[in-house]
Amino acid sequence: MTPTIQLNDGNEMPAIGFGTFQIPADGSTYKAVSEALKAGYRHIDTAVAYFNEAEVGQAVRDSGIPRDQLWITSKLWLQDYGIEPTTRAIDLSLKKLGLVYLDLYLIHQPYGDVPGAWQSMVTAQQAGKIRSIGVSNMTPKIWQHYVTHFDVKPAVNQVEFNPLFQQHELRKLMVDDQVKLEAWAPLGQGNQALLTNPIVVALANKYQKDAGQIILRFETQLGVIVLPKSTHSARISSNLNIFDFTLNEDEMAQLASLDTGKGRHDPDAPGVQEMLAAYDVHADD
Repeated sequence: MTPTIQLNDGNEMPAIGFGTFQIPADGSTYKAVSEALKAGYRHIDTAVAYFNEAEVGQAVRDSGIPRDQLWITSKLWLQDYGIEPTTRAIDLSLKKLGLVYLDLYLIHQPYGDVPGAWQSMVTAQQAGKIRSIGVSNMTPKIWQHYVTHFDVKPAVNQVEFNPLFQQHELRKLMVDDQVKLEAWAPLGQGNQALLTNPIVVALANKYQKDAGQIILRFETQLGVIVLPKSTHSARISSNLNIFDFTLNEDEMAQLASLDTGKGRHDPDAPGVQEMLAAYDVHADD
């Protein structure tokens, strides 16, 4: 049974989920999500910008798993920010997924009419279309700009996080409102410098686990929700098999020492907003 983490709105969210970023909607997403559900995942993460919501929804429906045992996340894209556009976008995602409600809905990129989008998401939550609402890719600077003005605080902030980039400043900001950090790229997007690090390798040998399992266990022991992604059956299963051992305090400190304070994506960098705003998620609708 996958452990859960209680969110600040009272909902219980599985501590590990299956990520679908960059899995094509050519049957590959359906296959991967089906494999993940068979392996025991009960938390699936998608987004309108991944163009695979329909295949995620089909796999969920075909699994036969009761809806109340699943946690399904999707995300709002930039071109749909604002009160009315966000309302339409939520309904469209629900239609593509074939679901009555979403368990979590996130502001995917924190630029533009974020307040209008958030207001619409709060309304959708009150209407029962979404159970929990949150944000993504918010740095400390962006967090201070927007979230301090929100009447309803996010349940999660989904950001880049792994042993090389541990988001210390951001985590300090989030703790007062009990906002949980959810990690994309929890394995550093296959970063070999991380996966072959001597500390990680030594712990993998000690616990008879692979490097990815050591890293994911470190993160979950910190209280971080993780979203590993794979299209390989063995890896899908192994990434979930991390709750039968516990890293001790010294081992956690060794892994914490790997932090460089830098990630691969900087949402504060000049030009990022403009680059992302040019990405059309409704070209084929």
